[in-house]
Amino acid sequence: MKRRVTVLAAAAALALGLSACGAVDTGASKDTKDKGSGTTIPESCKGNNPLLGVLLPNLTNPYYVAMQKGFESQGEKQGFKVKVSIANDDDANQLAQAQALIQDKPCAIALNPVNSEPSAAIVHAANEAGIPVFNVNVGVSEAGMKSQGASVVQYLGADNAGGGVVMGEQVLKDLGKDAELHIGFVTAPDQTIVVERDDAFKKAVGANSKAKFDATVDGKVQLDTSLKVTSDMLQGNPNMNVIFASTGPATQGALEAVKASGRDVKVYGFCAPELALDNTYLSCVAQEPEDYGKRVVDQVKSYIGGENVEKQILRPLKQFTKGQTPAPGEVG
Repeated sequence: MKRRVTVLAAAAALALGLSACGAVDTGASKDTKDKGSGTTIPESCKGNNPLLGVLLPNLTNPYYVAMQKGFESQGEKQGFKVKVSIANDDDANQLAQAQALIQDKPCAIALNPVNSEPSAAIVHAANEAGIPVFNVNVGVSEAGMKSQGASVVQYLGADNAGGGVVMGEQVLKDLGKDAELHIGFVTAPDQTIVVERDDAFKKAVGANSKAKFDATVDGKVQLDTSLKVTSDMLQGNPNMNVIFASTGPATQGALEAVKASGRDVKVYGFCAPELALDNTYLSCVAQEPEDYGKRVVDQVKSYIGGENVEKQILRPLKQFTKGQTPAPGEVG
């Protein structure tokens, strides 16, 4: 079956109506231009092969493997020396890596936080050193940046709210607008983008007055954790018939748990790569993290070249349905 690309135009109106969704506050004051905090271009950007520092949470999630590839391949094309640091899902470790990176005087830092709130300290430290920060995928906490007087130049990521809307609407399309729905969530509440996905899904599914949200568990964006907490959630909720898994590892873990249980529970969510959709796994939406890495490199290049850059770039998602399979780089 031919892959279907979803532009999310139909979801746009609902997504924009969600509080804080589709509008990431970079922390820049309203009277500054598109240079984020107004930081001047570091001297280190003016030499040959300037250093671009990249901070990623882990390489156990295929999402970040693909993103690293995008940063490195496009960085070479754009004349950057790219240094990637992997935090192994530890906030303190990521902060320490950022502090060490700052001592290397990079031209810019691309930051995909482990978690949203702690990463504000990284942005603040970079701002103090006069280093521009480009935030990708997991958003830095807006409240955290405000409290520290910190700001990023740009946020680039998926239209997360739009993805949640599309999945909610697909549930109603597949199962019925007046069906008895008992829904569970496998989520990651410490990440702003995941909260956006969940909230948008709830609002879309809420068009069915019989939809009930029975339980929420934290999969921590980890396959093994998601498998365990989904198994526990299923045991405690015998009426549950739908699961929304809002990250790729959560989706794969939820599917394994559902199939092990032998129950007829439908799974929707953000795609696990190379995992075929079937009678249990009915639909998912995918990001393209390798492309995100490439785009951030291009944005950094434009910025240090004196061009204005957008404060926020939201990329459309691809939707997949039963009978289709996301490619290796198409990841939730």
